[in-house]
Amino acid sequence: MSSQDTTVNNPEIKLSLIDNLKKMKLQVLVMFAAIAVIMLFFYFATDGSYLTPRNISNLLRQTAITGILAIGMVFVIISAEIDLSVGSMMGLLGGAAAIMDVWWQLPLPLTIVLTLTAGLLLGLWNGWWVAYRKVPSFIVTLAGLLAFRGILIGITGGSTVAPTSQEMGVIGQSYLPDMFSMVATVGALAVFFAWQGKLRKSRTAHNLTNTPVSSDILKFGLIAIVALGSVLLLNDYRGVPAPVLVLVVLMFAFAFMAKKTAFGRRIYAIGGNLEASRLSGINVERTKLSVFAINGLLVGVAGLILASRLGAGSPSAGNIAELDAIAACVIGGTSLAGGVGTVFGAVMGAFIMASLDNGMSMMDVPTYWQSIIKGSILLLAVWMDVASKKRA
Repeated sequence: MSSQDTTVNNPEIKLSLIDNLKKMKLQVLVMFAAIAVIMLFFYFATDGSYLTPRNISNLLRQTAITGILAIGMVFVIISAEIDLSVGSMMGLLGGAAAIMDVWWQLPLPLTIVLTLTAGLLLGLWNGWWVAYRKVPSFIVTLAGLLAFRGILIGITGGSTVAPTSQEMGVIGQSYLPDMFSMVATVGALAVFFAWQGKLRKSRTAHNLTNTPVSSDILKFGLIAIVALGSVLLLNDYRGVPAPVLVLVVLMFAFAFMAKKTAFGRRIYAIGGNLEASRLSGINVERTKLSVFAINGLLVGVAGLILASRLGAGSPSAGNIAELDAIAACVIGGTSLAGGVGTVFGAVMGAFIMASLDNGMSMMDVPTYWQSIIKGSILLLAVWMDVASKKRA
């Protein structure tokens, strides 16, 4: 078996991964507490309007695009890199999708395939410069931020491409039928619980320590209550928004990749200790190239949803979205030094960012104060990460 096909075997890397997992569990609890405080504050500040089914639906739709960007960004940051181009890239891909839909009138499936392919190629472009030409990712993606925005303005002529077709609108504006949402949620919970039970039996068979049964029952019960309660709440308005379904599917798929595959463990290993990873036989360059390719693909998904939601391709679309994605990752516990972070944490960070935006907008907080508050929270999150490393 080759070194590329095996999981990380270096003891130093294994110890680092175990320490990081313990730290991430604490961060998840802190984020849940932060979300509860934010929701309670805005609930009372808006006389209950914040937690109405309609506003929760809008809040989750706001979260979807930033959350998808954050899923791609978290792998980039875990590998000790950064991508400043995702906002401009999303605007470019969304604009290209609008052009294919409005000007060229291509079938929707072809528009989706071409947009995702373009995202993959742009991600590979960034990754090739970073991985094989050894240009710092900050510089490569800063160049992309400028170039992709310029290309967007060039291909649209600086004008808005609209209106997109009704078929295109399904991606970002439609809602799932109530019964379908409930059946899909129950089915997903059943699969998840069965999988967890299988893992528990496997650990027992290998004489490994398991968490107490009562603890698992409590955890599964809370997950079921939150999942089913959320669907019921959204069904009280218009149903589960399609972009939210896309976000949830991507979140679980890439969380599985991060935790349960050798490729995911290699990403953490590279970010945690580059030289040890290289000595362990990991192809660092190919892994980083793959990470940027995945990021580009997910930006393509976000671009399609953005164009569909706006019903247009705009030269200003995606402006500073990269900062929201990076902030979501950092608030969600991802370390800018690399090697630490989770997909769930990044999505929760995106939800926190969207919650703040939504709540402050409902309170008519001036835009400049919203930027100041969000910037301060980002600074606090980074400071807490740095402080925790010093204590360690």
